[in-house]
Amino acid sequence: MAAVHTELVGAGRPVVAYLHGLFGRGRNWTGIAAALDAEGFPGVLVDLPNHGRSAWTPGVDYLDLADRLAAEFDERLGSAARLLLVGHSMGGKVAMLLALRHPELVAGLAVVDIAPSRSAGVDSFAELFAALHSLDLATLRSRGEADAQLTPLVPDPAVRGFLLQNLRRRPRWHWQPNLALLEANLDVIGDWPDPGAGPYRGPVRWLTGAHSPYVGASDEAPMRALFPAVRRVVVPDSGHWVQADQPEAVVAELVDLARESGLRPRPPT
Repeated sequence: MAAVHTELVGAGRPVVAYLHGLFGRGRNWTGIAAALDAEGFPGVLVDLPNHGRSAWTPGVDYLDLADRLAAEFDERLGSAARLLLVGHSMGGKVAMLLALRHPELVAGLAVVDIAPSRSAGVDSFAELFAALHSLDLATLRSRGEADAQLTPLVPDPAVRGFLLQNLRRRPRWHWQPNLALLEANLDVIGDWPDPGAGPYRGPVRWLTGAHSPYVGASDEAPMRALFPAVRRVVVPDSGHWVQADQPEAVVAELVDLARESGLRPRPPT
């Protein structure tokens, strides 16, 4: 089994697990996780395979990812552990499948701006892959130079900064994610497989961005079929990266969901 890198936020056994999206890493959730820890809910930040400090794999398979993480949680936290799973975009699909296939590990589920269906918005990532490939890493002198070179192709500074977090210098400039594999499997990443299980009947919060193209009206029926207890929250003034655009609103929803899921906050120290 390929190694999955995790990082704890807070003291004691974590009760919330955070899964990032494509091009992301667990640390994207640091601020949210710290805010939930302050409310008594320690967490674990997960680098999905082929991202961050986790190992690379030969292929991309959502069912394998969900089962792999379930095995990791069971091994590290014990069979009695029940987590609030929080997943954004690609990580949201992994979280949904884990809840459907391994409900005994999941106390509650938060799905951030994704649905159990083909994701039309993922097509825009092809342009981001092209932008990253445009950098000549062999002649690159600094991260600032990389930012300047990417600016014409990725004008949004927030998106550019999100991408550049994956650029590493040692032993030489390189991209930390497995770009070749992820780009070759973009169609798989955008798709939704047959879960082979379900429905998941625990509490589910579905947080979607008011200005995001990732979730449409046609996604309501399949979401509610697989997750009968789902409650959708459309977060105002947010796009696809809801947690970055409106972190306070996301924290409030997650704290409420943690309590609804029956998680007991850690006593104050």
